[in-house]
Amino acid sequence: MRFHIITIFPEMFDSYLKESILGRAIKAKKISIKFYNPMSFCKPKERVDGRPYGGGPGMVLRPEFFLKAYAQAAKNFSRVLGKNPQTTRKTSGSSRNVKTIIFSPSGKKFDTAYAKSSAKKYTDIIMISGRYEGIDGRVEKILKAEAISVGDYVLTGGEIPAMVLIDSISRQVPGVLGKYDSLEEERVSSSEVYTRPEVLKYKGKNYRVPKVLLSGDHKKINEWKKRA
Repeated sequence: MRFHIITIFPEMFDSYLKESILGRAIKAKKISIKFYNPMSFCKPKERVDGRPYGGGPGMVLRPEFFLKAYAQAAKNFSRVLGKNPQTTRKTSGSSRNVKTIIFSPSGKKFDTAYAKSSAKKYTDIIMISGRYEGIDGRVEKILKAEAISVGDYVLTGGEIPAMVLIDSISRQVPGVLGKYDSLEEERVSSSEVYTRPEVLKYKGKNYRVPKVLLSGDHKKINEWKKRA
């Protein structure tokens, strides 16, 4: 799986992508992540944003720089700007199925089912992260990008949603988690988990691990997990 992130703040991803499961997946080449900064296409002293037509507060990200960043990403899989983002393209003898996503509070709600489907259907996912008052609406139309939301709230930018999708989709890529059983959604799980010590002493009180978890009876344990 290859992720292509269009953002004016690529440094925001540094720490998150270097650690834990994602860091290991990148080193093992299970996934790859590339960044494309629209600001790199600005001329000296040229702004990446502009005042919104029709008035209103804040600034809007200008479309031409995001389209140029997208075109740079598209060179990696020989796609033509504006074509159907779900079209399969042949590059160096291998097929690459590409998905283009733009983040919006009013977009389709992202969930695990979407993550599973994306991991199976696509080899490349382009994520366009906005800032300020958003990206000029023509970008979404020209690229035929799918608007995606990670929740019923507003964030200051699309970088955090991009990290959410990278994390969730990567978990569905074979080999990223090591074992299929590591997928919480594929095994009996619960909102409560316990480890050592068996008895935790805190402020004069004893807090014990539920007895059923110590029983070794997997049927009863699974039933407990469903109820917990």
